[in-house]
Formats: sequence, structure tokens, C-alpha cells
Amino acid sequence: MQGDSADITITHPHADPPGRDGFGGDDPAVARTPPWPRRSLGTLLGCVTALFGFLYLLLVGTALGPFLVWPPTRTAALDILTTGARRLAALERSRRSGFFGDRFPEHYRASDRKTLRYLAVRSCSGLLCAVVIGLLGFGVVLAGLLLWGTVQGRLRWDELLMQVVLGGVLLFLDLQGLVSLATLDARSARECFGPSERELLRRRIDELATSRAAVVQAVDAERRRIERDLHDGVQQRLVALAMLLGRARRRRDPGQADALLRQAHQESQDVLAELREVAWRVYPSALDSLGLEEALGGVSERCGIPVRTRFDVAGPLPQPVETAAYFVVSESVTNAAKHAGATSVSIQVVLHGRLLTVRIQDNGRGGADPSGSGLSGLRSRVAALDGALHIDSPPRGPTTITAELPCA
Repeated sequence: MQGDSADITITHPHADPPGRDGFGGDDPAVARTPPWPRRSLGTLLGCVTALFGFLYLLLVGTALGPFLVWPPTRTAALDILTTGARRLAALERSRRSGFFGDRFPEHYRASDRKTLRYLAVRSCSGLLCAVVIGLLGFGVVLAGLLLWGTVQGRLRWDELLMQVVLGGVLLFLDLQGLVSLATLDARSARECFGPSERELLRRRIDELATSRAAVVQAVDAERRRIERDLHDGVQQRLVALAMLLGRARRRRDPGQADALLRQAHQESQDVLAELREVAWRVYPSALDSLGLEEALGGVSERCGIPVRTRFDVAGPLPQPVETAAYFVVSESVTNAAKHAGATSVSIQVVLHGRLLTVRIQDNGRGGADPSGSGLSGLRSRVAALDGALHIDSPPRGPTTITAELPCA
């Protein structure tokens, strides 16, 4: 058909957003609209292939009709009918790709019912398109005869005006029919050679349900981690501080009491530092007051190993994106310093269009477990924003964690 609707983008819903392994790996690129002579040739060729499809369904369907009705032979007859239908559908797919520049998912396979339905619709619409093109050609011939009669003086001006008005109305209807058939051809190809809107919606619902459950699990895991940090860290230090103060109060020797008070003072400073660290891990207040760049600078300052940061973001970012980017960097740097034995970490935060890419690489021992509580929590946090989290951590390193966060 015509190329008015030839630019087809078919997106896969996925457990992982576009750009990573999953459904999104088959996302097609949208090609530029080919020139109209090429699309016109594809339209004429579509009329011929529609005739083949119509004859196939008529002849083979009629021959296999009794076997399709009889239950014992229905499956075999349907397989035979579908095999030929898939070959004709593959021909139509090649025609749409070659003449209209359409791109479809490589690994998507339509069901037998969808293939047969597409071939039936394509055959009828293609033959109807041939009729419309024939009427258009017939109208061109009549217009030529009308022009010749006008030159010869055999038509009066009132007859000429009536013919022009009638011909203009018929030409409008004919062209409108071609446009409608072009839209039908593009839509039917999109629904056959890629997931339908219903399938996309169903997958999207499944993704959202999975993402919601993952977010709930991540929040629960984060709460348990905070409780563990407070119980095993801050609470134990406060107990030690209370014991030091109690011992200092009971001491009669001023020198010993002064030494215990110095220990208590140091312990209180350590408690404040650890409490501040826990508060930053819950939510960094610098994100609201100073922005993502300064908050990441705070992560670098608190890390015990050298951290190089490249921040290339021109404009403001949505707050959920900033928060997710911060926690990806914070968790990755913490893992590199505490568990990977790294001696240096590099951070890159780059905004390309509406996609924020956060990449953290360390020179540690590698072997990070993507299913661990920390990384799985990050994956859930990123997935909640329709983002992607890639983890590349071979044995002996280096470990590279890349988060892609859409900012739309």
C-alpha cells in the first residue's frame, strides 16, 4: 500500500526496559520514508501478492475444507494451510520492508490464527486496492477524453463544468480510498509481524506488577538493612558510650575519669559519624539542597579510596531519576571499597537526550553477584523508573555497573 503509514515502530514490553537483554533487544529502528516511486511500486506489487494470497486461500482452503471440519484431520490440515500462509506472509513482510522501509522484530512469531487472519485481510484489501487503482486509471483516461473534447470544441462550458465537478469528487473519493487502504495495510502488517496492542498492554501490565513487587521487596530489604545498621552499629556504640560515662562517673581518680571522658568524647564523635552515614544512606539531603553533582561529591569524599567523577549533565533532572542515580553510585562505590578490594573507582554521569547514563567502574577482584540483596535492590529501583541496569563483573575484574534512566 501507500507509504503514509509506512514508518512503523514496534516496541516490546519487557521486564527490562529498552536497550538491554529481554524483549527490548529486538526493538527495531525506524527507517526513513522511502521516495514515493518506490512506495508506488510496492503498492502495485502488493496488488499482485494479494491475488496470490486470495487464490491460495480460495483453492487450498476449499480443498482442505472437509479435512478442517473433521476433528481427526483438523490439526494436520490446519498445519498444511498455515505453512503456505506463513510463506505468503513472509513475502508480504519482505515487501513492506523493501518498499516501505518498515522494520519488525526479528524473533517475533505470530500465531497461526493471526497469520491466517492477516493473509485474509491482506488479500481483500490488496484486491480492493487494485480496483481503486483501476478506477483511478479509468478516471485519467476519461479526463484525457474530456480534455480532447474541450480542445475540439464538442463540449459546452456548462457540460465541462459539470464533468469537472463530478470528476473532482470521484478523484477525492478514490484518493481517500487509497490512503485508507494504505493505513489498513500498514496496521495489519504491524499487528501480524509484531506484538499487537493487546499483547503490548498485557506485557506492560505484567511488567508493572513485577516491578511493583520488586519495589516492595527492595523497600523491605532497605528497611531491614537500616534496622541492622542502627542495631549493630549505632546502638552498640551508644551502649559503649553509656558504659564509658558510667565508669567515668564512678571513678574517684580525676586522671582516670578524664581519660574515660576522652574515650567517651571520641566514641560520641564516632557515633555521630556513623549516624550521619546511615542518614545519608536513607536519603541524602544534599540532593534537595545542592543537587546530584554535589551529592555524588559527598560520596567520593566519604569513600576510603580515590574516586574520579565525570558529570556531564546540562539541565535539571527529575527528582526520582536523581535519587535512583545517587543510590546506584553510592551502593556501587560502597561495594567496591568494602567487598571488591578496589583501589580506585571511576564514575561517569552523562545525559544523552532524555536518557541519563550512570557508569561506575572499579579495579577490584570482580565476581559481583547480580542476585545479591544490594544489586538486586538497585535493579528494582532502576526498573521502577523503566530503566536498565547492566552488571559486568568477570572474575579478577574489573566490575562495571551501568544504569540507564529515562528522563521523560
